[in-house]
Amino acid sequence: MKVQRGSSALVRDALAIAVQTGQPVLLWGGPGEGKSRLVEQLAEQLGRPCEVVVGSVREASDFAGLPIRDGSSVTFAPPRWACRCTEAPDTVVFLDELTTASPSVQAAMLRVVLEREVGDLRLPPTVSFVAAANPPELSAGGDDLSAPLANRFCHLDWETDVASWSGGMLRGWEPRPVPIVPATRTAFEARWRAVVVGFVTARPSVLRLVPDDVVSQGRAWPSPRTWDRAHLVAAAAEAAGADREVLRLLVAGMVGHGPSIELLRFEDSMDLPDPEALLADPSILSVTARVDVLLASLAGAVTAVAAEPTRDRWEAAWDLLGVACDGGRADVAAVSAAALVDLRDADWPAPRRAAAFAPVFRAAELV
Repeated sequence: MKVQRGSSALVRDALAIAVQTGQPVLLWGGPGEGKSRLVEQLAEQLGRPCEVVVGSVREASDFAGLPIRDGSSVTFAPPRWACRCTEAPDTVVFLDELTTASPSVQAAMLRVVLEREVGDLRLPPTVSFVAAANPPELSAGGDDLSAPLANRFCHLDWETDVASWSGGMLRGWEPRPVPIVPATRTAFEARWRAVVVGFVTARPSVLRLVPDDVVSQGRAWPSPRTWDRAHLVAAAAEAAGADREVLRLLVAGMVGHGPSIELLRFEDSMDLPDPEALLADPSILSVTARVDVLLASLAGAVTAVAAEPTRDRWEAAWDLLGVACDGGRADVAAVSAAALVDLRDADWPAPRRAAAFAPVFRAAELV
């Protein structure tokens, strides 16, 4: 998928959201486009250290660890860059020139991205990964990315547009603010989980579409893993108040251009009731609706409460879930009930309607 003109600011916002959610990103772009500077500048904006690791000049031991004899066993000592990540647990690790790394180095990098382990050192869960690569036809000694590694990344195409470049040349390269993802976004995740589940249920063939050609396998394509990650980045973008196009870029970066368009069209066509109307009158909820529509309707109401959390609105949401429970849809409502628990203020008493979900919460070890 090619980046449209004037869209570098949108890609920058998408990258910022992915970094904040811990989703590994792969920036594709030609040489000289400023990918390295973009990542370093973005990390600075977010108040995070940036650790640059150039894959093409590294050995596999720089990711798998250097074997050292320790008595009767062998330990794998991590390199210094990995140790610095434990000292600053919110570090952005920038893996530059990914596709020019040898296959053995790529395999070692895969373990770092997937398992967050460098040798015998486990990296903190708050460390974020961003990789950059030139297309194989534009990189000396470049290889296509392996399918397992590619399927861990959100793929974003980076190309500096003329307007941004001209403005930077004339006025300086001071970056504009980027969207900030709130720490609590459970309600948004519940809504997007419902949308994705509904879409994949309606189109089961799109759950996994592994491309036939090697080049496409090295980019974004649908799999159970990427659909799961897609709902998380979409929720983060919505919670951060990002542009709709930013949300689309993130979803497309996970599952590919075509499936992302279908998903967002599906979301638009769900014709969900107004969340505020549901909170004002829970009795209008259609408990006989399709599972995906009911899930998204309830999650939408919880999302509305999250945007304006008051005790009255929180209790109204519990009344809404109670209507679903009374209609025999407690299993569906339980997803939103768990999200609603997270919105409770310490001073708010437990609502009567919440008792109906106690068995579900106990089974899930939430209480």
